[in-house]
Amino acid sequence: MAYVDHAFSISDEDMMIETSYTVNNRPPVKEIALAVALLVFGALGIVSGFFMAYNRVGGDRGHGIFFIVLGCLLFIPGFYYTRIAYYAYKGYQGFSFSNIPPV
Repeated sequence: MAYVDHAFSISDEDMMIETSYTVNNRPPVKEIALAVALLVFGALGIVSGFFMAYNRVGGDRGHGIFFIVLGCLLFIPGFYYTRIAYYAYKGYQGFSFSNIPPV
């Protein structure tokens, strides 16, 4: 009888083992909450910055301009990722929740 090395053989049992690949297309709640928070705080920063610059809160317009710049830095990524989440939720082609990076 010949020696058979079973370590490298493929048997029916090996073919029966199923690897389950599940597609997880659930919305990433933490990432979407962060995007919405960036959007809201950015919009509030822009609006309050314009108010502060117009009324010269703090003695000059510098404080208002600072809040406008800070609001823009928060608003831009918040709007971008909120838009991706909205389009993925609505099912637009080319958008999915996997386009939102994990936190």
